[in-house]
Amino acid sequence: MPKFVIERNIPGAGKLTPEQLQGISQKSCSVIREIGPQVQWLESFVTDDKIYCIYIAADEATVREHARLGGFPADSVQAVRRMIDPTTAG
Repeated sequence: MPKFVIERNIPGAGKLTPEQLQGISQKSCSVIREIGPQVQWLESFVTDDKIYCIYIAADEATVREHARLGGFPADSVQAVRRMIDPTTAG
């Protein structure tokens, strides 16, 4: 299945408490259980005002449905075309 990077604009995201982040994570997982196996959350990166999430999903529509059901913004959903890392340098 394709991998996606989701950009969520959430002002003050970097100041969310561990309890708030836990609540967000619990909500996301409950929506994923509801949607089914066509979506998987891999990890997220919290910055000052955004959260960047990495998902595996059947398609962009599934990612956006997860966001809608969870009440999360999905300001940008981009399909990952290739991955590179330091080993790509050869």
